[in-house]
Amino acid sequence: MARKYFGTDGIRGPANGANMTPDIAMRVGMATGIVLATREGSQRIVIGKDTRLSGYMLETALCAGFTAVGADVFMLGPIPTPAVAMLTRSLRADIGVVISASHNGYADNGIKIFGSDGFKLSDSVEAEIEALMDSDMSSRLARNGDVGRATRLDGVRDRYVEFAKRTFPRHQSLDGLRIVVDCANGAAYRVAPDLLWELGAEVVAIGVNPNGTNINRDCGSTSLEAIRAKVREVRADIGIALDGDADRVIIIDEKGDVVDGDQLLAVIARSWQEAGRLAKGTVVTTVMSNLGLQRYFDSCGIAMERTKVGDRYVAERMREGGFNIGGEQSGHIILTDYTTTGDGLLAALELMAVVVESGRRVSEVCHRFEPVPQILKNVRFKGGKPLEAMPVIDAIDAAKARLGETGRLVIRPSGTEPLIRIMAEGDDAALIHSLVDELCTVVGAHG
Repeated sequence: MARKYFGTDGIRGPANGANMTPDIAMRVGMATGIVLATREGSQRIVIGKDTRLSGYMLETALCAGFTAVGADVFMLGPIPTPAVAMLTRSLRADIGVVISASHNGYADNGIKIFGSDGFKLSDSVEAEIEALMDSDMSSRLARNGDVGRATRLDGVRDRYVEFAKRTFPRHQSLDGLRIVVDCANGAAYRVAPDLLWELGAEVVAIGVNPNGTNINRDCGSTSLEAIRAKVREVRADIGIALDGDADRVIIIDEKGDVVDGDQLLAVIARSWQEAGRLAKGTVVTTVMSNLGLQRYFDSCGIAMERTKVGDRYVAERMREGGFNIGGEQSGHIILTDYTTTGDGLLAALELMAVVVESGRRVSEVCHRFEPVPQILKNVRFKGGKPLEAMPVIDAIDAAKARLGETGRLVIRPSGTEPLIRIMAEGDDAALIHSLVDELCTVVGAHG
C-alpha cells in the first residue's frame, strides 16, 4: 500500500511544503511518541539536525509533539545522522530523530527516526505512525504534570568524536597525511575536521561555513568539483567528501579521481576478509551496485547479496543475515561492528587504516576492480503510474532481452522524489546508452 508521508528514508520534502510543515512535524512527534512508548514513566527522545534554516522550525515543532504526549526531549543541535543513532543507544533513549534532507538542497528538509536500538524504523512501524498522524490524538495527550520537558544537551559532538576515534586501530595514526575534508556546509562541519586532526592528520577543511542556506551547494559528496580541485591544489593524500548529514562519503584519491561506495566496499570487505572479520563471508549491497563489484567479490570468494535501494534495507538484511558490512554505491557504508547506520567518517577511517597499513597511495589501494559501463537517468513524472503502462512494460521486457546475460537493467520509482530512475549496465557501452535513452523516451511519454 502506498504511503502518504514516509519514503525510503523517512519523511522528506520542501520545507513548509505539503509533508514538511510545523503541523506535520508536531504530529510526527506525537504519533511516534505514542507508537514507540517502551518504558514506564517519561520517554527519552534525542533530536539532532543538520544546518538547514528550516531545522529550527521543525525542531521546535517536533519537541512540541513529543512533550505533548509526555516524552522528555534532549536537543543535540547540528550533528551527523550516525552520531544521533549512536547517541540514541548511548543515552538509553527510546527514540532518536534526525532533521535532515541528507544530500538535498537547503529548501528541502526531512525527518528520520531511529528506534532505541539505533536502527531505522521498519515499514510496518512507519505505517503505524502514519495511521496515527491522520487520526485524532487528543485523548493521548499528557495531562497536567505529565507533560514532557525539552533540554538542550551539550558536549555531544565530543562524545561522537571519541567514539569514532576508538574505531581506528590503536597502533596507527594519520600522522604525515594531508587530508582535504568537505563537510558540505552540513552537520559534520565541526566534528569531521576535529576528528581527523586529533588522529594526527594535517587537515584542510572546506564546506565548513554553514549559513542555513548553503548546505550541499556546490560542495559535498554530490558536487565534487571543489574538493577535487582542492586536493590537487594542496597536493593532498586524500579527499573526504561528506553529504549534508554525513551518513555517506565519496573519496577523492591523490590524483583527484573519484572513489565511489562500491570501491570502498571492495577495499573494506577484502581487508576484513583477510583479517578474519568478515561475518559469514558476505557483503550486502543494493541493486545499484556495479556488476564489476559482483565480479570482484566472486574472484575473492566473497558472497554478495542485493537489496532494494536505501540504506535502511541494507541494514535490515544485515541484521537478518548476521552480516557486518553493507552499503550503497552512493557512499552509504554500514559497519555494524561499530554502528547501526551509514557513517561517512567511519567508512573513511576504515579506508585510511588500510592505506596506512599498506604504505601505498590511495589510488593504488582503492582501484580494486574495473567498473562496467553503467548509465543512470531520471525521468520526472507528474502523476499516474508510468511503470504500469503496457507500452512501458513491453519496452522494459524488450530491453532485458537485448541485454541478455551481459548486463543488468534496474528501473524503479524514487522513494523521495517524483522520478523514475532508469539504470542499465553491461560490457557493451553503446548498447546500454541506447537502451536507457529509448526507455527514458517511452517512460516520459506515459508520465
